[in-house]
Amino acid sequence: MPLDDQNWGGGGPRRAPSKNVLGGKLEDCSLSPVTGFFRNGCCDTSAQDVGSHTVCCVTTEEFLSYSRRVGNDLSTPFPEYGFPGLKPGDRWCLCAPRWQQALEAGMAPKVVLRATHEGALAYCALEDLKKYAIDLA
Repeated sequence: MPLDDQNWGGGGPRRAPSKNVLGGKLEDCSLSPVTGFFRNGCCDTSAQDVGSHTVCCVTTEEFLSYSRRVGNDLSTPFPEYGFPGLKPGDRWCLCAPRWQQALEAGMAPKVVLRATHEGALAYCALEDLKKYAIDLA
């Protein structure tokens, strides 16, 4: 069940849907591989998500190699954690500070704005995210 459909408190008010960086309803990022802090396919976040897994990115070989070089190996599978390892073209909820770090290094991956949580704006400028967007008309 999506987070925004859960009834918190057994009959109390429903949690408002999360918003994306464009102000609309947050869309799914990826169910294959399953991504997100909550492993529900969505870049939703909470206070427990200290890494801010809020940027829905589309991985490239260059980005995955860069990420591995800076100590965040996203391409090696870790079956014991249910992590298949990413390959180019996969969508993934990347930590917003990591996306910003990649941007500053000239290695930022493309972004799906409609699936990027508004919380990413605490670390990344909307103008920068838009420059890498694949879903702007």
